[in-house]
Amino acid sequence: MARADGPRTANGPRTGGGPRADGPGTGDEGPVGGSGRRFAPWLPGVLIVGGVAFDLSTPPPYTAAPFLAAAPLIAAPLHPLRLTALAGALAVAASCLLAEFHGVRDWAQSATEIATVVTVALLALLINRIVRRGSKRLASARGIAEAAQRAVLPVPPARLAGLDVAARYVAAERDAAIGGDLYAVQDTPHGVRMVIGDVRGKGLGSVEVVAIVIGAFREAAEQEATLEGLTLRLERALQRERARRADIEQAEGFITAVLAEIPRGDSQLRMINRGHPAPLLLDGEGAVRQADPEVPALPLGMGDLGAWPDRVEELPFAEGVTLLLFTDGVSEARDAQGTFYDPAVRLRGRRFAGPVELLDALVADVERHTGGGTADDMALLALRRAPVAPGVDRGR
Repeated sequence: MARADGPRTANGPRTGGGPRADGPGTGDEGPVGGSGRRFAPWLPGVLIVGGVAFDLSTPPPYTAAPFLAAAPLIAAPLHPLRLTALAGALAVAASCLLAEFHGVRDWAQSATEIATVVTVALLALLINRIVRRGSKRLASARGIAEAAQRAVLPVPPARLAGLDVAARYVAAERDAAIGGDLYAVQDTPHGVRMVIGDVRGKGLGSVEVVAIVIGAFREAAEQEATLEGLTLRLERALQRERARRADIEQAEGFITAVLAEIPRGDSQLRMINRGHPAPLLLDGEGAVRQADPEVPALPLGMGDLGAWPDRVEELPFAEGVTLLLFTDGVSEARDAQGTFYDPAVRLRGRRFAGPVELLDALVADVERHTGGGTADDMALLALRRAPVAPGVDRGR
């Protein structure tokens, strides 16, 4: 059944240990890179064909058993159960046929090699079921996370009270859809109001705080006549929830945030900055202005440390100007040398067709700067006062 002139291995005389595979380890993601992902599904077949060729072209002390055993093991995370079983059956058949082709000299050695391939093939079937079950659970968790994101951070309308609007949320964790950053924009009787913020905390606690702030903003934005009153309502909502729930830690009880409003029919932008990265104003000619607050202020939820009246900053917001708000996942993104990303510098001199194109370009540029991915979530919100043709009513 086999060429059995002594213990053998794919790299010389067998010294013990199981077969080694350098393919994907777990999951269904495949090797890194586009070409690797395209090649990975074919790897089990390549191992079987390569193992047979190796066995036929090498001296008797060498065997294809490691290649044949690795084939179903590689197929398990890459293919469904049927193709994994097919890879195992082909590997076992190839092992038996090679043994028969070379003749039987050592029944025990030949039987051991075939049994090894059979055992690994059966283990591959078990691994396939475990991986597929885990993939279904992960897909379910992703679906729940995406539904939660749509509920807590719904996508704003592309056009709102004469403004072009776009928003993005980029989670730092690959499989996460929502974290501790937030944004909201709403058309109200007092104009278009918006908030962007970053919860100081991680995990489910930060998500709960996001839900609290967004809920309070949705209600107060309609009711409060001033931006100062809206900010105070968010402050009280955080303090009330922290007093009610002892499990919300102090680190997850405050938020850096910018609240802004664009009154209807007015070319002014009014903002309150509570310890958040300064927004940017981009005109149609590529100029970028950083809207730094004149007086620094504490984040929301830190009213216990002291009470200071909120200071509203007023800035001109002419037609064709875009307001860009973002969280520190953008401004604190670093490259391999540790250099921070500076959106004001990177965007200066560039022109964009609208807010959607601006955010697409910004996210792509941050990824290039960091080499792919960021260490923190990114929330981005962009609004442009679009030029209006004569005689057209902006309306709600």
